[in-house]
Amino acid sequence: MNTTVEWSSPDAVPALSDNVVHVWRASLAVDPSALRRLKSMLAQNELERAERFIFDPDRDHFIAARGILRDVLGRYLQCAPQTIDFVYGTRGKPAISSAGSRHPLCFNLSHSQGLAVIGIARERELGIDVEMIRPDFASEEIAERYFSAKEIADLNKLPTEQRTDGFFLCWTRKEAYIKAKGDGLHIPLDSFDVSVSPEMPATLSSADDSRWGINSFVPSAASEPHYAAAVVAEGKNWMARYFEWKQREMPIET
Repeated sequence: MNTTVEWSSPDAVPALSDNVVHVWRASLAVDPSALRRLKSMLAQNELERAERFIFDPDRDHFIAARGILRDVLGRYLQCAPQTIDFVYGTRGKPAISSAGSRHPLCFNLSHSQGLAVIGIARERELGIDVEMIRPDFASEEIAERYFSAKEIADLNKLPTEQRTDGFFLCWTRKEAYIKAKGDGLHIPLDSFDVSVSPEMPATLSSADDSRWGINSFVPSAASEPHYAAAVVAEGKNWMARYFEWKQREMPIET
């Protein structure tokens, strides 16, 4: 894929301009003391969700992802992470609550197999998705179930060695769009198309595609497991900047 980006690790919260979407990545493999601190930031409903996981690694990754999300949002809001309240849309999309209404800072979170990505924007709805690239998952049967006829045809036109990457480019772009709209799977998956070629820019074709911009990126280093990721945000006039969350940067809350 030709979507490798440069990640920076800022010492302070980067300024968030109206025409910029900030994308953060974070490893969920945190040490036990950090995991305890992240867990202490969570609300009761998040702790209850964590307890529903059967396997410890899944539970720990959920706790880390939600805690890191709160840590990142707390930096932008200049508040303690555990004091952030969320409200949820009719389809479950979270937003920051501010005096009973939605805060203008918008966000979205996704995580897969130990890696989290977070999108942050100001007064701009957005969705983000990340998936580990797993050749065993990229089957024709799954494509036929979740992709549009055009996407399947475009995928089949790719050279065999590009089809797994194309599958996950398609998957993450579709997920990011659905999450941006906040309607979940109530959107028919064959009612819109995204591009699938690793050699071409990300595109979206839908009834409201004039409302959205779309961008794919590689969230992992070459030495790490391979992932695909995409972000969709309102408007065409934005650019993405990429940052890495570091465990050492996390303040100790008292």
